Amino acid sequence: MQKRSKETRTQIISAALVLFAREGYDATGVAEICQAAGVSKGAFYYHFSSKQQVFMQLLNDWLGTLEAQLLDIQKQIQDVPQALLHMAGMMQAVFEQASGNLPMFLEFWTQASRDPAIWQLVTAPYQSYQEFFKTLIQKGIKEGSLQTYDPDIAAHALVALAVGLLFQGVLNPQHKDWARVPAQSVQILLSGLAKK
Repeated sequence: MQKRSKETRTQIISAALVLFAREGYDATGVAEICQAAGVSKGAFYYHFSSKQQVFMQLLNDWLGTLEAQLLDIQKQIQDVPQALLHMAGMMQAVFEQASGNLPMFLEFWTQASRDPAIWQLVTAPYQSYQEFFKTLIQKGIKEGSLQTYDPDIAAHALVALAVGLLFQGVLNPQHKDWARVPAQSVQILLSGLAKK
């Protein structure tokens, strides 16, 4: 029974992802998600209280995957500048994962900006990234591989760079150098941060 329940939840999430990306968040209703997933509304509401909750699950799954990859790189590579460069190398895969979904996320963020409770949920993962990079910068300063800068400001710069690159990747997906741009952008940033 538990396995079937998990499969139903997965079907709902998968159907919602396809529909949100194809039709948009606003144009997709619970009925459309249920039809695409092949489940009843009762099954939907057993797992989720609203389509908004499904969206939050999708967003959290995507960001959770990114966070796990960042933590894995941090564990594998001890030198902070090298870890940052390696993380920048992940951006092409992030572009590919986000290409069909980011317009949906943008649409939802616009709507969420009108509701403080939802906005808090949407922005929380980015605050987590801010803390992640702040801790990484502090580690680099402590190990002597980075100059002494305000770790909070340096972390803001890294998050801003990542988000900016992500948006540029969506706006101009055909750019031929997306494999190089993130790493070179981080290299430029590191030229100011790294110890000489």
